[in-house]
Amino acid sequence: MAFSRLATVAVGAVTLAAMAMPASAHGIWFAQRARQLALIYGVGADDLDAVKRLPLVKSVTGYDADWAPVATSLRAAGAIPVVDSDEPVAAVAAIMDYGYWSKTPDGEWHNKGRDEVPTATLAEHNFKYAVYLSQVPTKPVPLFEGHMLQVVPVDGIPQKMGKPMTVRVYYKGKPIAGATVMQDYVNDPDEAAPAKTAADGTATIKLRNQGINVLMAIYVGQTTDKKVDHEEYRASLSFVLPHAPE
Repeated sequence: MAFSRLATVAVGAVTLAAMAMPASAHGIWFAQRARQLALIYGVGADDLDAVKRLPLVKSVTGYDADWAPVATSLRAAGAIPVVDSDEPVAAVAAIMDYGYWSKTPDGEWHNKGRDEVPTATLAEHNFKYAVYLSQVPTKPVPLFEGHMLQVVPVDGIPQKMGKPMTVRVYYKGKPIAGATVMQDYVNDPDEAAPAKTAADGTATIKLRNQGINVLMAIYVGQTTDKKVDHEEYRASLSFVLPHAPE
């Protein structure tokens, strides 16, 4: 499939203040807000200020039902960034580079690498990805450029909660074993026994909601970057199951 006209929005990096919660605990996903599609940053019910984190968003891309690119951008609307596009989109994807984070012995996280925090007990580079499907795909979901980690439906998306759904997780374009797949990142962010991908990168979950579903894949990858111990990737796949007519 052609992606020669991918529409991207690239913006510079920004330094964030140290946070009490680990940076890796948060993810990004798309969800409806007042009939607009918004990019959400947070974990569980913690819907945090995504607008101030817009400088960390490296790209946002939109696609039609045939996976042809649609010019797409993010616009700050109060405390949330919303999606603007030239025409309706069947899917939207985003990439966020959340930068270096180091945890000191007192339990605090700092937006710096190990080179600046030599006493760190843990140092990591965080990357966050999001894919939103506004309709049931009629063609297989492709791998999007720049998404180091991505969750892809294997046999479509069932339209009733409680039904099993199989996904495949790709890391650097290849199926990856051992990735965590959370089935309801918004309503159950502390899921006790999340699924793990098999050797072929697949995992099967149950759809939790007759409404917005936010699946989240998590994978820790090795790196040669001496500033960190590893790289942590979080990739969401969100979509809505229709409710009964009013």
